[in-house]
Amino acid sequence: MKITSDHLARGAFIYIRQSTVDQLANNHESRRRQYGLADRAHALGWTDVTVIDDDLGRSGSGISRPGFEKLLAAICEGRVGAVFAIEVSRLARNGRDWHTLIEFCGLVGTVIVDEDGIYEPRHPNDRLLLGMKGTMSELELSLLRARSMEALKQKARRGELFFTVAVGYVKVGRDKIEMDPDLRVREAIGLVFTRFAEMHSIRQVFLSLRSDQIALPYLNSRNSGQRQVLWKLPVYATVSNLLTNPVYAGAYAFGRTGSRTIIENGRKRIVRGRRKDRSDWAVLLVDHHEGCLSWAEFERNQRLIADNANGKGMMVRGPVRKGEALLAGLLRCGHCGRRLLVSYNGTKGDVGRYKCDATRSNPGGETRGNHVY
Repeated sequence: MKITSDHLARGAFIYIRQSTVDQLANNHESRRRQYGLADRAHALGWTDVTVIDDDLGRSGSGISRPGFEKLLAAICEGRVGAVFAIEVSRLARNGRDWHTLIEFCGLVGTVIVDEDGIYEPRHPNDRLLLGMKGTMSELELSLLRARSMEALKQKARRGELFFTVAVGYVKVGRDKIEMDPDLRVREAIGLVFTRFAEMHSIRQVFLSLRSDQIALPYLNSRNSGQRQVLWKLPVYATVSNLLTNPVYAGAYAFGRTGSRTIIENGRKRIVRGRRKDRSDWAVLLVDHHEGCLSWAEFERNQRLIADNANGKGMMVRGPVRKGEALLAGLLRCGHCGRRLLVSYNGTKGDVGRYKCDATRSNPGGETRGNHVY
């Protein structure tokens, strides 16, 4: 008999987890089955039964899980006689967590119980079987993720995948978008592009809108059940997002941002929202739908925005700053092609000098000297 009096003298811990918020909302039977394991623990002889459900709505693939950490801490303290789960994938979906759990259970003599049987990690055969179950669970997750991602990409290649719809557009049917029928919304967004065509600067457009007290539309992200357009005075990011989003040029783009995985406090953390270069976008379909401006105008705007960027190196044109120097920000060095810096000398500070600091901009550290005009 794998369950001994020593196991019964300690507590039984029921670990409950569902991977997503959607499962919490729609898959009630799985949760009922997991909570029902408490009755099985009582039937097997345990009187002290603890339910851990802190990880409901959390993936088991390696992100932070306070419930799992609480379970491991209780095992290490010798308070756990058995760990109950309907299947091993509820406990962990990655090898690191799964083998850590098996190792700790084997050290303190804790059994693992699922719907298929009772496993004693100290026994070689049971340990082998648990290891195989964990590996199969991890492989299953990888296959499901790969299939889901390929299905999403295939739909995106047709220009039919929409997680969200940008303000100014509405979804028509299941796989198309059209411009918002609200004239006020369309005119407000069009005004942003009109002013950029005049001012050639995101910041100046933002300041002019704020100065004129012109509100811009935005979507209420807190109301997930219903699309709601609200209005407020713009912030810089709002104007920037409007001017750099290809959807307003009638293009469908997928994969504009990516994610990367880092190790933080011994656990993986996924950092999302990292912007990619256009050449790295997964899908770009021009003339996909009606836009506020043409694709040629959008590309022109992006070049202007890129040229206005400071701190991007000497090869970027940069915005025209204060001063009376002729063609500031436009002239380049005839020797190396870098942007000319402007300084003012003279007794009254009214003599402009154009200088290219080649040493400063040279990443190799070579001494080339300054080119002064």
